[in-house]
Amino acid sequence: MRTKSDRIRQAVSFELIGLATVTPLGSWIYGFPLLDIGAISVISSLVATCWNYVFNFIFDHALRYWRGTTAKTLPLRALHATAFELGLLLILLPIFSWWLDLGYVEAFLIQLSFALFYLVYTIVFTWVYDRVFPDPSARAAA
Repeated sequence: MRTKSDRIRQAVSFELIGLATVTPLGSWIYGFPLLDIGAISVISSLVATCWNYVFNFIFDHALRYWRGTTAKTLPLRALHATAFELGLLLILLPIFSWWLDLGYVEAFLIQLSFALFYLVYTIVFTWVYDRVFPDPSARAAA
C-alpha cells in the first residue's frame, strides 16, 4: 500500500506534468493564447478534483444502497468512468465556452480532445510512476 506522502507526490506530479504538457499543446493545436489555455487547464484541473470527490461520494453511496456493497465489477467500473467523464464534460462545457468565447459544439470538441489526452496521459503517467516509485507492497507480493 502506498503511503500518504507518496499519494500526495503522485497526485501533485500528475497535475503539474499534465498542465505543463496540455497547456502548450492546446495553445499550439487550437491557436489560443498560452495564458487562456493555461487558465482553462488549471480551472479544469480544480473542477475535476472537486467533481471526483463529489462523484465518488455519490456513486459509492448509491452502490451501497442498491447493492449493499461498494465493490465494483468490470461493468460497474466502466459505468463509473463513463458517468464521471460525462458529468465532467457537462460541468466544464459552459466554462470552456465562455472562457474561450466559443459555441457549445466547438467547446465540447476541445473538451473531448482534452479528455482523450488525459486518458492516454493517465495510462502513461501511472505506468512510469509505478516504475520510478514502485509500491513496496506490490514488490513484496510478487
